[in-house]
Amino acid sequence: MLERLNQAMEHIERHLDQRIEAADLARITATSEYHFRRLFSALAGIPLSEYVRRRRLTVAGAEVLAGDRTLLEIAVRYGYTSGEAFARAFRAVHGVGPGEARRSGASLRSQQRLSFRLTVEGNSSMRYRIVEKDEFRVVGRKARVPLVHEGMNPALVDFIRGIGQETLQRMRNLSDQEPRGIVGVSVNLDPSRAEGTELDYHHGVVTRAAAPEDMDVLTVPAGTWAVFESSGPFPQTLQYLWRDVFTQWFPSNPYRSRPGPEILRTLLSPDAAQADAELWIPVELERTAV
Repeated sequence: MLERLNQAMEHIERHLDQRIEAADLARITATSEYHFRRLFSALAGIPLSEYVRRRRLTVAGAEVLAGDRTLLEIAVRYGYTSGEAFARAFRAVHGVGPGEARRSGASLRSQQRLSFRLTVEGNSSMRYRIVEKDEFRVVGRKARVPLVHEGMNPALVDFIRGIGQETLQRMRNLSDQEPRGIVGVSVNLDPSRAEGTELDYHHGVVTRAAAPEDMDVLTVPAGTWAVFESSGPFPQTLQYLWRDVFTQWFPSNPYRSRPGPEILRTLLSPDAAQADAELWIPVELERTAV
């Protein structure tokens, strides 16, 4: 996998002045586009689209300073339809416009090329199991919230607090299968998984029971799930668990992620400082492993 990931990075470098398709990168790594985007984001710490944008503007910055091409020629070469669009993107990355950079020889920012190397990790184990589930429903309340990678998510906290204990208890009474109790379900995430992009969040229970009229329903098709367990400080444990699944577990196991909701069951300590987490990720066997 590491060799294939580095081949994908080389493909990006050779095509910075052309259209780069995530599907082509996924083929190089012999996985799905969905899984490649998520794996890249977890490993690199930034979405694929943002990395490509920064690399393009890093190389474009060198050409701006070199002065061999006009600013419009550079803009068109790197996929911008106008000098104004190029200038806005250039300033967002470098903190200065291309014209000013060329005139003054300003210092620019560089997005270094990514390469993936093997490091000796994995001395700790991850608790997981594989579960086959029939079609089920998530019944509860739904909200559109921003994605927050670290720390508390104020919009999510406000949404959950606004549900009310009576409604939460009615939800609990509907729970009739794993994962039992109140769960948080994330679905319809932006493919980039960039900080601040939005997702649909369902706060409810997994059930076969009929839904009350005042609750939202999410129907989930049958499929395979990898279920991970972790304990530690809240909310870091929940956020680091997702990261570790993609940076450690997937590269070490013959599975890849598939489209579908991510389900998180959380049990908080009385002071809400610690959490026991159970994360359900939809998976499928890699083609080479079938």
